[in-house]
Amino acid sequence: MEQKLTHFDGQGNAVMVDVSAKDDTSRTAVASGKIKVNRAVMDAVLAGSVKKGDVLGVARVAGIMAVKQTSSLIPMCHMLLITKCSVDFEIDEEHLEIKAVCTAKVEGKTGVEMEALTGVSVALLTIYDMCKAIDKRMELGRSAWNPNREERAGIL
Repeated sequence: MEQKLTHFDGQGNAVMVDVSAKDDTSRTAVASGKIKVNRAVMDAVLAGSVKKGDVLGVARVAGIMAVKQTSSLIPMCHMLLITKCSVDFEIDEEHLEIKAVCTAKVEGKTGVEMEALTGVSVALLTIYDMCKAIDKRMELGRSAWNPNREERAGIL
């Protein structure tokens, strides 16, 4: 079975999907991702000694701001009225990884997974930017999204 792509019209032109006939529903997306760091970066983040400031605090705000700007960054995304957004972090000292988790909620006609993915991506990029003076070899993972009853998105 061939799947029809919804972001193209009959002539093959890129278009924003028409969601006007859909009902508003509560939608949630959770995206997560990890950045692999070295011991010096991990120690500096945990000690709060990174010269650019509070790494996780700034990354949290950057991720939330990114969620609100997704439609400006991704051409065919609808502008959404985000009803809740959070960015949280889990530290894995043993594996030298920082996990970011972004949750975005909306009452609307379309999903919010692109917003959650954008939020977690920008949060991780902010960690990289703030810590690159210590080590430029930090690694971010690959991205994927797997929809189910509660939308879930992830950067693995």
